[in-house]
Amino acid sequence: MRNVKVVAAAALGATVLTGCGFLTGAGGGDSSSADAGQCQDQAIRVAMIRTANDPGTIAAEAMAERVAERTDGAIDMQVFPDSQLGDMNDAYAGVASGEIDVYYETISTYSALAGAEEFTALTVPFLWDSYEQFKAVLDSEEFAEIFDRAAEATGVRVVEASGDNEPRALTANRPVVTPADMEGLRIRIADAPIPQAFAVALGAQPQVIALSDLYFSLRQGVVDAQETGSVAVVNNSIYEVQDYYMPTDYIRDVRAWYFNDDLWQGLCEEHRSILEEEMERVGEEVTEATRATIEEAMAVIEENMTVVDVDMDAFREALDGQFDQFDGDMWPEGTLDLVKQLAAEHADG
Repeated sequence: MRNVKVVAAAALGATVLTGCGFLTGAGGGDSSSADAGQCQDQAIRVAMIRTANDPGTIAAEAMAERVAERTDGAIDMQVFPDSQLGDMNDAYAGVASGEIDVYYETISTYSALAGAEEFTALTVPFLWDSYEQFKAVLDSEEFAEIFDRAAEATGVRVVEASGDNEPRALTANRPVVTPADMEGLRIRIADAPIPQAFAVALGAQPQVIALSDLYFSLRQGVVDAQETGSVAVVNNSIYEVQDYYMPTDYIRDVRAWYFNDDLWQGLCEEHRSILEEEMERVGEEVTEATRATIEEAMAVIEENMTVVDVDMDAFREALDGQFDQFDGDMWPEGTLDLVKQLAAEHADG
């Protein structure tokens, strides 16, 4: 049996690992004995940590209905939002062991699994110009090989990676146009090596503060700035205690479907094709819903804050080479160079 470890992720994803440093589970589900050429009835439990009203949850539940209809009830998908099947640690360990069939989250969190460290490199700041560029890299032949290696190492296979996720931006009590404006800025930032390195490299003073305490920390001047996306800024009323919004979109993410690999390999080709088509549709629906939500949030921000035109090229230049220190440590040597090369090849025209 494959031994699987869930490790503290350095990637800045939608969630933060909690609890013990390691979780272990024995890889391999019961579906490995199934004949992939013959379609069989299959119940599929989908774990999610997001709320019931999250666009991904809504789209996944609609997908479950369509899949049941298209397979004449042979595939019974059940979606469990709100961490009903556990937190991210539990979900990954469960999928690896076969106790949970599928986990639906973001691609950055894959690196929480030992054997999928290459995906940490996807979270380097200012790497992506757009969701379309990011997805094109994930759909490349080079990443198909990386996905296969990770599935073999972890027992957890990414079957589909699509669906835009709210990118991270910056708010502050002073405008930040160039990297020089970051000097001395006390910024609330994630307690992870890459975001911390980003802040330090630009002369800022990173502070770790719980999201629940962020509003009052900004109001009382404990910190001068923070980095969340537009939707989080509105949902947490950050616009009441910050004057400037910088749409840096400096870290991006993409939704992903994580299957127990034995389960996926055991499905018949017809059912695999149906699931692939439906997951791609979910990605399109999530992208549309996410962008609509961002547009609504930006309307509130533009009414209550000053939106700053950031010199993105200056930030990229200032950070050039800053994350090479993690090469061979947080991800296999050469991974970041490959990702940068692919990003350049798929740059927006």
